[in-house]
Amino acid sequence: MLQSYRLSMTLRTFALMACIVVVLAGIKAAASIAVPFVLSAFIAVICSPAIAAMTRYHLPRWLSVLLLMGLIVLIGLWLASVVGSSINEFSTQLPVYRAQLVEQFSWVLDKLQQFNIQISKDKVLAYFDPGMALSLTTNTLSGVGNVMANLLLIILTIVFMLFEAESLPHKLHMALDDPDMRLSQIDRFLHSVNRYMVIKTLVSLATGAIVGVGLWLMGVDYPLLWAVVAFLFNYIPNIGSIIAALPAVLLAFVQLGPAGAGGVVLLYLAVNMVMGNLIEPRFMGRGLGLSTLVVFLSLIFWGWLLGSVGMLLSVPLTMIVKIALESGNQSSRKLAILLADDASAFAAVSSSALDNRDAESQPK
Repeated sequence: MLQSYRLSMTLRTFALMACIVVVLAGIKAAASIAVPFVLSAFIAVICSPAIAAMTRYHLPRWLSVLLLMGLIVLIGLWLASVVGSSINEFSTQLPVYRAQLVEQFSWVLDKLQQFNIQISKDKVLAYFDPGMALSLTTNTLSGVGNVMANLLLIILTIVFMLFEAESLPHKLHMALDDPDMRLSQIDRFLHSVNRYMVIKTLVSLATGAIVGVGLWLMGVDYPLLWAVVAFLFNYIPNIGSIIAALPAVLLAFVQLGPAGAGGVVLLYLAVNMVMGNLIEPRFMGRGLGLSTLVVFLSLIFWGWLLGSVGMLLSVPLTMIVKIALESGNQSSRKLAILLADDASAFAAVSSSALDNRDAESQPK
């Protein structure tokens, strides 16, 4: 009896793993369709509170959607033209910047040799190219730009999603076998995702604006480009700010020397400490609840699955998976604990224990 039960559980586990592999392979093969859809869904989630605010002032929903989409299109076209010209100019100057950066890097190695720190310049440059961070930035932004080439498809998808957003919770409730049981869980899940995306977007906008103004005042080239990079990579906690800061610091090192690069480093540190440790936790109420290892692995996984857009949305996608697991049954909560950091895992275990105790105390 016990052996047959174990065999059944093993077969179920393998079947589940096989289904996951098949689904991931399908998403990977259909990435050209899946990426615009995922991007549209996230933009629709971010826009939905603004639509709700306008409808509260007795503005028709269709007019609210059209006005907001028109504003987004105008801002997007202006930003695309400015950032696109900056990327083209930066890509043209990239070989010059790389040569200057390698020269400056060689100067640093020569200075280290004066202090009897012997480092072979040829070996270091063979294994580490300082200009790689500059190339990585242009490649990432180019990948996002390629997705935005389907702007009409994305805008139409967002419009239809916003029109359906009001009736989506009701449809989910009615689609379930036991709607009363899942009612609060679905509402909590949708509210958590919406709240996280809106707050994260506002904090990222503030981060990008402060970084752009600071770099402009320091005299670093292409401040608007680095502001957009800071905005996008702010969706990736812990390591996103480091990735966003690297190209700006290296460019400041080429333009302004070590002192200017140090000033840019201090700017990024100050902005991310204030935004990440003071502003964001104040509005979020608590941290992301994801361990640093999970954040790094999600960056690799979603980047492999969905490309550049997957890298930028890796943490929001992982957060959605975690929130969905936390809103599920006892087995899915255990999987959510594996994704959490120590504090969130302890809170989840304590909450689960209280739920079990309350369930056992109820009369049968």
